[in-house]
Amino acid sequence: MSDTKRYIADHVRVLPKSGIREFFSIVEQNPQAISLGVGEPDFVTPWSIREAAIFALERGKTSYTNNFGLLRLRKTFSEYLNTHFELDYRPEDEILVTVGVSEAMDIAMRALLNPGDKVMYHEPCFVAYMPSIAMTHATPIAVPTYAKDDFALDPEVLEKYWQPGVKALIINFPTNPTGGVAERARLEKIAKFAIEKDIVVVSDEVYAELTFDGAKHTSIATLPGMKDRTIFLHGMSKAWAMTGFRLGYACGPKDIIDAMMKVHQYAMMCAPILSQEAAIEALKNCDDEVARMRESYQRRRDFIIRRWNEIGLPCHMPKATFYSFPNVSGFGMNERDFCLGLLKEQEVAIVPGTAFGSNGTGFARASFSTSYERITTAMERIEKYVGGLDKARKA
Repeated sequence: MSDTKRYIADHVRVLPKSGIREFFSIVEQNPQAISLGVGEPDFVTPWSIREAAIFALERGKTSYTNNFGLLRLRKTFSEYLNTHFELDYRPEDEILVTVGVSEAMDIAMRALLNPGDKVMYHEPCFVAYMPSIAMTHATPIAVPTYAKDDFALDPEVLEKYWQPGVKALIINFPTNPTGGVAERARLEKIAKFAIEKDIVVVSDEVYAELTFDGAKHTSIATLPGMKDRTIFLHGMSKAWAMTGFRLGYACGPKDIIDAMMKVHQYAMMCAPILSQEAAIEALKNCDDEVARMRESYQRRRDFIIRRWNEIGLPCHMPKATFYSFPNVSGFGMNERDFCLGLLKEQEVAIVPGTAFGSNGTGFARASFSTSYERITTAMERIEKYVGGLDKARKA
């Protein structure tokens, strides 16, 4: 048999597979397990959104759209961002509709970076950031965040990790996997850093609507001097429970959006038209449904964080998203072995923190985007598992 690996590009051959997907290939062998691992809403997409897609299909809307996306949708995005984020983007040339935020991130990296450029990003982080940088032959620079800061990015640490040749900074607030946020005062310091170092900020804000306790989300693009050096990324998957629609968008300076469109044009052509039609309905008429889902997530968050700490697994209170990030390091085993043991002994699946970078060592991600009842059962099982580990440790 011929060695077909020799045909694979070197930079792809050494690229690690997603730690989340790798772990869930193990989970798939136990279909009875309660999963707290998937970063996907358990809610069905609101009916009016599904109905809009169905109606568009019935009207024969099955064609390509403009590479930038439907102008009606871009106008709707523009109005929504103006109302909810105090952002002002021209729909004609400053907004690009993409196949999810993941594509938006990928084409942003490909449009910005030359081989040898450097990109900073804070960690633990979404699994795609480092590979998106590496696939452009640029150099990723991980900036650690810490539980003592609720995993917010410390501008002093950012300054410490800066190197000559840094061209861009990726930020993700609210953050997957930690639920970390950045209040305005912290964002102002990050913005000052970006301006002083003359770097572009790529801001992934897909969880912006899932901010709890009445807190108001602030986008770094609204701060003085930042709109012209920020690529704002957002999408429909999380707050509107539209993961399968694969609909995201990027906003930014005309020249950068046009460069991203060229990559998008040759790779994707356009986002699916039915998803674009559905997104218009979501943005115009579904604020109440988003609020209802957010209230449910907050109730689940309050419960799961209380239970983590009662069980003896320290966990900060996430201020947004639907993720908890408990410390599981107190039992003489690493986070992967903890998660594998929990799956084997109690049939509960959570994700090792190192799936999100080396700074996730000692932690695990557990989503509370499943039902309150299943979370309750899962935490009872986790308590039994931890109790067994405690006994073994004291024996």
